[in-house]
Amino acid sequence: MDNEIQNLKKRILEWDVIPVPKPRMTQRDKWLKPPRTPVQNYWNYKDVLKGFSLRDKYVVSNPLSLIFVLPMPISWSNKKCERMVTQPHTQKPDLDNLIKAFKDALCIDDSHIYAYDHIRKVWGYEGKILIVDYTND
Repeated sequence: MDNEIQNLKKRILEWDVIPVPKPRMTQRDKWLKPPRTPVQNYWNYKDVLKGFSLRDKYVVSNPLSLIFVLPMPISWSNKKCERMVTQPHTQKPDLDNLIKAFKDALCIDDSHIYAYDHIRKVWGYEGKILIVDYTND
């Protein structure tokens, strides 16, 4: 697999959006007006990702490689922020829910994704998603 990845061309996409995990949803969430806050935030996030995808002509492909950059709390001191930038984010939201929200926003059927290359979540000054888009061109 590593040799296959080395032969692919890649481009790095940077999408300025705070990553949102996929919430646990119920049947009620389809018709509840107004929607629960986590559900509304998730729907807004999906719309933003679709817009970035159209702008950058991005299609989810194999291997999927993502870095979710989650913003540091404003209550943290500058010293702590400097120490924590790019460090692993080990709190909620869970990485699998961030991945699930990303794939659900951009894939009608995500069964074609068979490999992950490099996926992680880290602390940053601002929220964003970094995507390595591999192509065969």
